[in-house]
Amino acid sequence: MSNETIKVLLIDDDEDDYILTRELFSLVKDGEYELDWAASYEEGLQVLARREHHVCLVDYQLGELSGAHLIHQARESRFTTPMILLTGQGDHKIDVEAMEAGATDYLVKDETSPARLERTVRYAVKLNVERCRAEAELERRVAERTAQLQATNKELESFSYSVSHDLRAPLRHMDGFSQALLEDYGSKLDEDGKAYLQGVRNASREMAQLIDDMLQLARVTRTEMQQGIVNLTELGQEVIAELRSRDTVGRDVIVNIDHGLSTFGDKQLLRIVLSNLLGNAWKFTSKREQAKIEFGQSEQGGEQFYFVGDNGAGFEMEYADKLFCAFQRLHTTVEFEGTGIGLATVQRIVSRHGGRVWAKGTVNEEAVFYFTLPNQIDIRPGAPT
Repeated sequence: MSNETIKVLLIDDDEDDYILTRELFSLVKDGEYELDWAASYEEGLQVLARREHHVCLVDYQLGELSGAHLIHQARESRFTTPMILLTGQGDHKIDVEAMEAGATDYLVKDETSPARLERTVRYAVKLNVERCRAEAELERRVAERTAQLQATNKELESFSYSVSHDLRAPLRHMDGFSQALLEDYGSKLDEDGKAYLQGVRNASREMAQLIDDMLQLARVTRTEMQQGIVNLTELGQEVIAELRSRDTVGRDVIVNIDHGLSTFGDKQLLRIVLSNLLGNAWKFTSKREQAKIEFGQSEQGGEQFYFVGDNGAGFEMEYADKLFCAFQRLHTTVEFEGTGIGLATVQRIVSRHGGRVWAKGTVNEEAVFYFTLPNQIDIRPGAPT
């Protein structure tokens, strides 16, 4: 920058100040300077928008508006040109106002010599050059990291396909051959033999379900989110309807879902959240004669949150932190089926939406799972917009 002509823009509605500033630059011994003049607030913003200057000097008083206001407006418009505020007098208040507006520095007109003007301008330009270099380096690193993540995602996709295809095939064969043995040679097997084969079938199905859950956990982490307004009340009702349709024993389950629950998020991902939470509530209340499940919204300490609660098996609070870790189960598969991945999936989806999850429970009494979604919306009739 030392051998390059520094282009300076002066925004000042007083021509005498322009002439004085021009004379000051003419007396600077080191370096070449090219001074342009904008005689009004509006003209100054127009010239700044062309981004042709290395530094800008702005008078504190520009008609009815202030130079600090112009600097603030320029920063809001993402003009990165270094801006130095020129004032008639120096005091701490103006210093603070200049810095808060986004000025690089400020100069008191009556105290500005050619040497001081040159030092201030060159320092402002130097800071800007260093900032540009730092931003360029950051962009390079971000681009490099993005490329690495893209490559990793491709590897994960390839792995997911391999898991989906290569592992499921032998599981299907295990299940299919076991079923064929039971159907074609069942008469030649005693009860123990039949039980062993059924155990093989059950184990293969459990493994297939585990693979599906692992793939879903991987997908919800890297899938691009498609966000929009999501009616959580409707989603919850749809999930409960599906659970009832799959119920083969005619369970008597009381389900209460609040009206008007809505948020801004990814509908498919939030459906997975409710499928897991309501599905767990349905599963863990299976031993209750009168099961109760609730999905609603509440507030505490100024924080709004959603909750899914049930009066089922519950859990020990000392293990609450483990609930959202993959493969962590507080009940055996003999008691309640499952893979231990559902709540980890819930935690990842809620986290991607900028929220958090937690749980409270009492053994054999209740379990309540809470989650926040920062972009929740109230769609109830009469709700404020």
